[in-house]
Amino acid sequence: MRAWPASEVPALPGKGRDLRIFDTSTQGLVTLDPGSVARLYVCGITPYDATHMGHAATYNAFDLVQRVWLDTQRQVHYVQNVTDVDDPLLERAKRDGERWEDLAERETALFREDMIALRMLPPREYVGAVEAIPEIIPMVERLREVGATYELDGDIYFSVAADPHFGEVSGLDTATMRALSAERGGDPERPGKKNPLDPLLWVAAREGEPHWDGGSLGPGRPGWHIECVAIAVNRLGMGFDIQGGGSDLAFPHHEMGASHAQALHGEYPFARTYVHAGMVGLDGEKMSKSQGNLVLVSQLRRDGVDPAAIRLALLAHHYRTDWDWTDALLDEAVTRLARWRAAVSRPDGPPAQPVVDAVREALAHDLDSPAALVAVDAWATEQAERGGDDEGAPGVVSRTVDALLGVAL
Repeated sequence: MRAWPASEVPALPGKGRDLRIFDTSTQGLVTLDPGSVARLYVCGITPYDATHMGHAATYNAFDLVQRVWLDTQRQVHYVQNVTDVDDPLLERAKRDGERWEDLAERETALFREDMIALRMLPPREYVGAVEAIPEIIPMVERLREVGATYELDGDIYFSVAADPHFGEVSGLDTATMRALSAERGGDPERPGKKNPLDPLLWVAAREGEPHWDGGSLGPGRPGWHIECVAIAVNRLGMGFDIQGGGSDLAFPHHEMGASHAQALHGEYPFARTYVHAGMVGLDGEKMSKSQGNLVLVSQLRRDGVDPAAIRLALLAHHYRTDWDWTDALLDEAVTRLARWRAAVSRPDGPPAQPVVDAVREALAHDLDSPAALVAVDAWATEQAERGGDDEGAPGVVSRTVDALLGVAL
């Protein structure tokens, strides 16, 4: 599966700071030292509807991670998946009377268009669940060989008891896990399971649903969590730097994925750091496809909204916070964008280096994008009120905003 073309990232004077970021598994800030190549895995979309602002906020957060790492003169090996076969996708296709493959292809294409418009840096490897099935099957077979699985009516389950570290990603108690499992795609009430929390690894073929030859597993399709494990481990190896996604993925998705990998390889950890973005709501409710309360990036673009303003609206909130989308937020972003563009349109201005330093410092401290915006705001205000004689400063500020915040002025 192809990703999308990358926008050029301008080089800035000097070198950025190492990233200090909040780790869900330890509930504290950690300073990352990835070495010369930073390894990042971010869970991608299930393509049954267009990119909403919750998606955009999540991918914006991990785009900032990439930009901070690039500014430290590291390479970034970024991998993202597409869950192009799963229950929600199949249900939507059936509801709308279309082939699930066509739905997945169309919505993935639209997602790419949105990512290009928002200047999100693409993954080096963009992998669909369907194309990863040849990798997933032997992984499930190996889990069976090490005694981490059991069969129930043809379905193959993973036993969470196989991983002594199960529960350490989310840090949740059993009752909360069970409730979230039921809410987020699990089947804790299914009779016959050894543990209500055990997740599906391989779903036996069902009438009217797509399935593949699973060899010794029998015909079927992969479970949700093992998909990401196969894609991540086979490209990044164990102990990669960041596993990322929305906060609703901490459990069960990232918890289960970590346990799959750790039980299979006998190594710990699956990822060194677990980073999660907050949820975006509308009218007090989490924005989600199932709720139908979506503000779509593609619709805003069709309405003539500058994608740079959409991105500024996202950057105005710290990535870990939950927040609500409003028209007023977009209006503020449009105004900010116009003010910044006016400020960098002059040939000289106030010194630029303090802005570069402030934006770097803010992002290196847990991706504090609101503080970065304040630093650029202050420079733009000084430019409007007093100007300056630092020749070329507007160009440096413009390149800083582009390189570190992904906003083209």
